[in-house]
Amino acid sequence: MGKVTGFLEIDRQVAKYEPASDRIRHFREFTIPLEDPEIAKQAARCMDCGIPYCHGPQGCPIHNQIPDWNDLVYNNNWEEAIRNLHSTNNFPEFTGRICPAPCEEACTLNLEDVPVAIKTIEQAIADKAYEMGYVRPYPPAHKTGKRVAVIGSGPAGMAAAQQLGRAGHDVHVFEREAKIGGLMRYGIPDFKMEKHFIDRRIEQMEGEGVTFHTLVNVGVDKTLADLQAEFDAILYCGGSERPRDPAIPGAELDGVHIAMDFLVQQNKRVGKENSIASVAWNNEPIVAGGKHVVVVGGGDTASDCIGTAFRQGAVKVTQLDIRPEPPEKEDKLTVWPFWATKMRTSSSQAEGAIRDFQIATLEFVGEDGKLTHVKCCEVDDKRQPVAGTEFFIRADLAFIAIGFAGPYEDTGLIAELGDRIEMNTDRRGNRSVAANDRDYRTSVDKLYGAGDCRRGQSLVVWAIREGRQAARAIDEALMGETVLPR
Repeated sequence: MGKVTGFLEIDRQVAKYEPASDRIRHFREFTIPLEDPEIAKQAARCMDCGIPYCHGPQGCPIHNQIPDWNDLVYNNNWEEAIRNLHSTNNFPEFTGRICPAPCEEACTLNLEDVPVAIKTIEQAIADKAYEMGYVRPYPPAHKTGKRVAVIGSGPAGMAAAQQLGRAGHDVHVFEREAKIGGLMRYGIPDFKMEKHFIDRRIEQMEGEGVTFHTLVNVGVDKTLADLQAEFDAILYCGGSERPRDPAIPGAELDGVHIAMDFLVQQNKRVGKENSIASVAWNNEPIVAGGKHVVVVGGGDTASDCIGTAFRQGAVKVTQLDIRPEPPEKEDKLTVWPFWATKMRTSSSQAEGAIRDFQIATLEFVGEDGKLTHVKCCEVDDKRQPVAGTEFFIRADLAFIAIGFAGPYEDTGLIAELGDRIEMNTDRRGNRSVAANDRDYRTSVDKLYGAGDCRRGQSLVVWAIREGRQAARAIDEALMGETVLPR
C-alpha cells in the first residue's frame, strides 16, 4: 500500500468541467483532466480495505482490482497499472467516461461522503496507457481453426470478440449500422465520450485478427442458417433497444419522438456520416434549435437528450420525472455499499434544465397534427394522479426516455427465429433472450446470447462482463478447456 494515511491527509478531488456556457457550444468532451501528480495523490487516498467492496459484486460487476491499481498509480507504475486494469476490463477508457461508478458508492470512504475518485483514476490510467504506447495489438500465438460470429458491436460484442480473438479463434463481428460500436457509438453523445476511443480499439482488435462487417443486418441481409453453416459458434449481442411503450395519448403527433431517434441522428451528424438514416431508428430529421423541449423520463438517456437539445440551441428544456424528488443525502447505514437513491444532477441537467418531480405525462396535445403542449398532473406516492392538479407545458418537441423493454422481436435475428428461440418475460413485461449466465447458450443450435439482450437494459460494465464470460463459455465449449478469465 502506497500511503497508509493518505485518506486522512488528502482531500477528494475529481476532474472539473468547462463552464456550461462554454460547453453547450460544442459536442466535444468537456472534462478538464487532473494532472498526473494530483491523480497519484487521489490514488493515495485508497485505504486498501480488508474487504474492498469497491471491486466486489456491490461495486464493480467486472471486478476491477481497484486497490491494486490505485497503489500502482501512486507509485508511478503506469504500465503495470494498465496491465492490471486490462486483466478485468477490456475498455477502461469507455467505463472511465460513461459508467456511473457504483464502485465509488461502495467505497468505504463513501460512508463519509468522500469516496476515492475511482472513475477519474481509471480514465487517467487508460488515457496514460495510450499516451505511453502501452495499448497495442496482442495477436494470439496460435490459431485454433475455429470460427466464431458475433452479432452486434456494442460493449458486450466487442469485449467477447476481443477475448475470443486472443484465444486464437477466427472472429467476425456483424453490425447493422455504418460504424462499429452499437449504442455506445450511436446512443452516447460525444460530449460524454468521443468516438475516436472506439475507433482506436477497433484498430487494436483488427491487429489481433478480428474482422468487422458493417451494414449487415443479421436476420435480414444474412440469415442465421448462413452463419450456422460458416461458423462453429455464434454469439448474439443485439442489445435491448425496443422502447418501453409509454401508453400516452397523442404520441403519434409530429414532434413526439422516442429518445433514441434523436440521439442516434445527432451522433451520426457529429460522426460526419453521409446520412442520418438508420436501420432501426426514425430517419425523419429531428432538430431542437429554437424550440421548447420536454423530456419524459429521469434516467441517463433523458439527460443525454437534455444535453443534446441545449447544444442544438433549444430555447427551454423541461424534464418530467414521475418519481418523487429523492433526498439530498441517503442514510448510509441502511444502503451502503449498494447504489443509493438520492438527488443526483447530471452535467446536462446542470446546463439549465427545469426538473419537475412526481409529475405524470397525461397527453401530448397538438394542432393540425403537430405537438403544441404536454398535459401533465401531479401524482401521489403511489404514482396515482392527484385530481385538480392538471397543467400544460408548451412543447414543440417531446422525447420519451422511459427505458427499454428488450430486443426487437419483429425484425432482425429474433424475427427470423420466431418460436425457435426461447424468450423470458419479467414482471414488467420486459422480454429477453433465454440463456443462463454460466454457459450463455440459447435454445438454438450454436447460438449464444449475452449483454442487454439477455439480462435486460443495464450498464456498460455489465455488458463487458457478460461479453467476457460468454467468450469463456464459447472457448471452453469449442476447445474442451479455456484459459480465459470468468
